[in-house]
Amino acid sequence: MRIKRSTLTRLFFVLSFTSFLAPPAFGQLGIGDPLEFRAYRDREFRDPERSPLETWEVSRFRGLNYFNINPAFKVRAAFARTPNEKKFNMPTSSGTTKVYVKYGTLSFRLGDYPYVLSVYQSGALSQTDEYKDYLLIPFTDTTNGKETYGGGRYIDFAIPASEIVTLDFNLAYNPSCAYSSRYNCPIPPRENRLKAEIRAGEKTYRSHGKSRSN
Repeated sequence: MRIKRSTLTRLFFVLSFTSFLAPPAFGQLGIGDPLEFRAYRDREFRDPERSPLETWEVSRFRGLNYFNINPAFKVRAAFARTPNEKKFNMPTSSGTTKVYVKYGTLSFRLGDYPYVLSVYQSGALSQTDEYKDYLLIPFTDTTNGKETYGGGRYIDFAIPASEIVTLDFNLAYNPSCAYSSRYNCPIPPRENRLKAEIRAGEKTYRSHGKSRSN
């Protein structure tokens, strides 16, 4: 599935107001050039009308922090649909919930170890024609609260056309609530807590020597 860049821009606005996501990568969601994705995010953060930063921080923004791009964290994964899952209320950072359904799982290996991540579909977005194929991978790993945002990170995804897909942790990013308390971010479910060190993707945001780690 290919998604136009103009559609991705509209998606960013929609998801910003639903308070949990950053702009997805160009091309197919979850698959793209990490450098291009990072440049796009930096442009959005510098735009006062789109930035998730507090108003006073926008003019001082100097770029997000990332691990070096590491091809070892771009892996092949086996996608398995989970068609009989029921919708559930996913807890969020504000103490409220958002309706999701577990759409499938991704099985992959990092080094010598196997892992599984669940992929979720938003109940609200699934009812729209434009965003019905959008999926979310919220996860935590052992870098959270140290090198990366304590609340976990996300990877955007799309309903795949095959059972073998690419999972690129270099595209992992912080939810909007890492930058402002006005956002309402889903908390990664327990089943997506990886016992692995994912030193790829976005790191903890630092503003004038201060970091947002919670």
